[in-house]
Amino acid sequence: MVKILLVEDNEMNRDMLSRRLERRGYEVVVATDGLAGVEAAASAKPDLVLMDMSLPEIDGWEATRRIKENPATADIPVIALTAHAMVGDRQKAMDAGCDDYDTKPIEFPGLLEKISRLTGG
Repeated sequence: MVKILLVEDNEMNRDMLSRRLERRGYEVVVATDGLAGVEAAASAKPDLVLMDMSLPEIDGWEATRRIKENPATADIPVIALTAHAMVGDRQKAMDAGCDDYDTKPIEFPGLLEKISRLTGG
């Protein structure tokens, strides 16, 4: 079973997305801020991280940088999830180490394709 770490501080977004992913057969681990996301990436060893970019403690860009700088978690794919859809935001996410990028509101079928492509499942 593919394990996904969902780093999302908005309770409604977190609950909706985690339920939809679980119904598709994914195991979902949740973190509610950037620091907890970095810690969960190291301890839970997910197959993929869905990273909100606007987070408390440290933002998603910094959390992604820390995940990618740690040799134990550097190979975990990260998909940025953000309401930021300005020109340059996709590149900013990629520069932070994200492997892909999706804007909110999330188009679930497209997100599932990205998850499948990055995890092989």
